[in-house]
Amino acid sequence: MKGRPGSSRQELAERSNAAEGEHRRGVFMISVAAELAQMHPQTLRTYEARGLIKPQRSPKGTRLYSRADVELLRRIQRMTVELGLNLAGVERVLELEAEIERLQGTVRELEARVALLEERERLAEERFAVAVEEVRRSFRAELVRYRRPAGKTLVRARDLLWPPPNGKGF
Repeated sequence: MKGRPGSSRQELAERSNAAEGEHRRGVFMISVAAELAQMHPQTLRTYEARGLIKPQRSPKGTRLYSRADVELLRRIQRMTVELGLNLAGVERVLELEAEIERLQGTVRELEARVALLEERERLAEERFAVAVEEVRRSFRAELVRYRRPAGKTLVRARDLLWPPPNGKGF
């Protein structure tokens, strides 16, 4: 479906990035964010003081919460109310999740590097096989099978007497 607007992968990626940016853009003041998260505004201030959430600030210093912030507030609420975690436990859970995300990124990078190295190894093996075959073919033309003359025996060179006793040579 070429030619249709909005059909290219790049446009889809741009829309996805724009949606992600919109999701993280601070749009809610503290009272609206508190209402959306079903919390008291002072609870949001407490969470900010503990470092659990970091709202953006307007040029005048007003806290602005994004949709992602509101979702995080709801998760914190579930952890404290439903799971019975205290704020220190919530902090630890969020730290561990961030660490997992960081490590998953590292794993993805390492997997990509392994794939690249495996491809390079495969190409090197192919080039090596071609080079070995070329050498083998070049020697095949130069090598001839040795056939010992009938009735003659091979003698090591160091076992030969020189000049030969009969004086005829070889």
